[in-house]
Amino acid sequence: MSLWVAVAAGGALGALARWLVVGQAARLLGPDFPAGTMAVNVLGSLAMGLVAVLLAQGLSLSAELRTFLTAGFLGGFTTFSAYTLDAVGLAEKGEWGAAAFYMAGSVALGILAFLAGARLARLLL
Repeated sequence: MSLWVAVAAGGALGALARWLVVGQAARLLGPDFPAGTMAVNVLGSLAMGLVAVLLAQGLSLSAELRTFLTAGFLGGFTTFSAYTLDAVGLAEKGEWGAAAFYMAGSVALGILAFLAGARLARLLL
């Protein structure tokens, strides 16, 4: 499998997973706050931290599988463009507090989740 096929296949599956998570969150929590996109960004950051450390510590995966997981699946799963759209949407509705919480929470929790994933990977090694 070529790298571009790995990215395309992973991206398609990641985008589908993102759509499912965002839709389920909206059904469960309502559409007023972009909890699904926030969850996707945090979960994707956790997964990227885990994968990055495992790869850096010598997990042996083919270039195609590494590309499928990182640039493909996780790249398709976590999108900052959706984050921006949701933040602007909240601000345009005059929900400045929710917009600020969403923006700061997504970034802070994403960084913390990445660090947690990295720590988890180190514990597994």
